[in-house]
Amino acid sequence: MKKGDRVLLVEEGENPSTDYFVMPFLGERGVVPRRFNFSHLPAAEELEGATLVFVRYIPTAWRALVERCRDRIGAVYFFMDDDLFDWRATIDMPLRYQWKILRYSRRHRNWLQSLGARLLVSTEYLRDKYAQWQPRLLPPKPPEPGEAPIVLFYHGSASHGVDLRWLRPVIAEALARDERLVFEVIGNASVNRLFKGVPRVHVVHPMKWGSYRALARRPGRAIGLAPLLDNRFNRARSHTKFFDITLAGAVGIYAHGDIYGGVVRDGENGLLLPMDRTTWVEEILRLAADEPRRERLLANARAYL
Repeated sequence: MKKGDRVLLVEEGENPSTDYFVMPFLGERGVVPRRFNFSHLPAAEELEGATLVFVRYIPTAWRALVERCRDRIGAVYFFMDDDLFDWRATIDMPLRYQWKILRYSRRHRNWLQSLGARLLVSTEYLRDKYAQWQPRLLPPKPPEPGEAPIVLFYHGSASHGVDLRWLRPVIAEALARDERLVFEVIGNASVNRLFKGVPRVHVVHPMKWGSYRALARRPGRAIGLAPLLDNRFNRARSHTKFFDITLAGAVGIYAHGDIYGGVVRDGENGLLLPMDRTTWVEEILRLAADEPRRERLLANARAYL
């Protein structure tokens, strides 16, 4: 591979294998790949003369595409950083993991060899074990640090489920439009399922109040969210989320209304917004892009406390 080559990189999703091994290998050659996940397939004409790099796994749909278009494809590479071709290496792993390796990796070994695929590996052990492939050893390298993330968070208990479901599309759009944003939320398995498919979401397990106070005082959070739909349960709530968000060192975006209207002065010590998803997305993005404004709002909120 060399600069100017068209490389299509196929991965399950963002993962350390790509970041520590494959992207540095491509970057040293001046190659900027197009990244695809399992379900995102290119048109057949995009494969003309292209190089495919599979990271750990061969999705069924991609294998079928390669078989249909093999005469168009320039070269195929397969990278592995575990022993994915030998069933004995995974025998002590959970059955679900064994099945995944069989489905997406091991059963494709002969097929890859029939294509003349080139093997990329992460360790000398793998290089020596699969020497007949003449694999290339890729040493791990740290990824580019990039911009510091901007942490959004919503720290609500199970009683806030309806508000969290309202918030989900807001978070999905905001994170899609600003790649610096990450989202932290407290929740159980149902919350994890709710945000499945949304990148850069960190679900923190529920905890006792003392543990939460320690968690909230760890630095790094920038914007706290406090949506509040108008229902019977929410009408009885107090404005303690203003305390939580401010003590966490963040600026708050709060639902407009009586609950937060008594303590939040819109544009001075926080933002008060109607429960309109488009408005919330736009204000999150504006606030994320304006660090001096966040600092001013936070200073005023702290002064109020």
